[in-house]
Amino acid sequence: MQTKEKVRAVYELRLDFPLHALLKVAKLKKSTYYYHLQKWTKPDKYQEIKERIQTLFHHHKGRYGYRRIYLALRNEGFFINHKTVQRLMQELGLKGTVRPKKYRSYKGTVGYVAENLIQRDFEATEPNQKWVTDVTEFKMNGQKIYMSAVLDLFSREIVGYEVSKSPNFELVQQSFKKAFMYLLEKNDLIIHSDQGWLYQIPRFQELLATYEIKQSMSRKGNCLDNAVIESFFGIMKSEFLYTTTFKNYEEFKKALADYIYYYNHERIKIKLNGKSPVEFRKVS
Repeated sequence: MQTKEKVRAVYELRLDFPLHALLKVAKLKKSTYYYHLQKWTKPDKYQEIKERIQTLFHHHKGRYGYRRIYLALRNEGFFINHKTVQRLMQELGLKGTVRPKKYRSYKGTVGYVAENLIQRDFEATEPNQKWVTDVTEFKMNGQKIYMSAVLDLFSREIVGYEVSKSPNFELVQQSFKKAFMYLLEKNDLIIHSDQGWLYQIPRFQELLATYEIKQSMSRKGNCLDNAVIESFFGIMKSEFLYTTTFKNYEEFKKALADYIYYYNHERIKIKLNGKSPVEFRKVS
């Protein structure tokens, strides 16, 4: 039995038996007993922060680890060391979602290949400067579902997405139509993708030409060249897809729309100094 448990047992039996006898049986020194008793009965100076940590953790459905909880607390005016937040979360038994380290995206055959204009430079100084895109595949109730997403590297915001039961051009086209609503009259935009067949066909190049957008492609078989969008898919799957059950396809689409809104407007990012993608875009 640990010292804390012995102290609690002695404290609970102190009215029925002599204290010196209980301490002797428990093999506790009197000074040790009173030291732990004082710590046990002393008001918890972190009580308010613990309550707020629990509220934030459950509001974000367990998606936040201690780093994001720390930033969320800081945004609310709680200035506390991140290591203290980590320790308090461990005491509360709260652990953020761990996302997979490997992601798989839909790959096509090699034909037309554009130059790699991004070269793993995933930084942008303003919105609509660099976008990355990809299509991912997953199963829902035994059925394959495909998702096309477009992400702005400036704010890491999902500016367009679409889901379908088929990996066809319409899927990509619809996701880009939503993304193009963010464009101004004049843009110097680069779109980066892998070498999936959907990005190699003339219809896709014609779509980009309409908006005078430059096309960029990853090298064959190198997922690191498009790591940001693949990272998003990993986050989306671990925080949303793998933690939720859906009755049907329509329910899934509605829940996904809610998650994308949450991801863009509420989910803070360490890289964005504790701001959500939309908040970062608005204040920058």
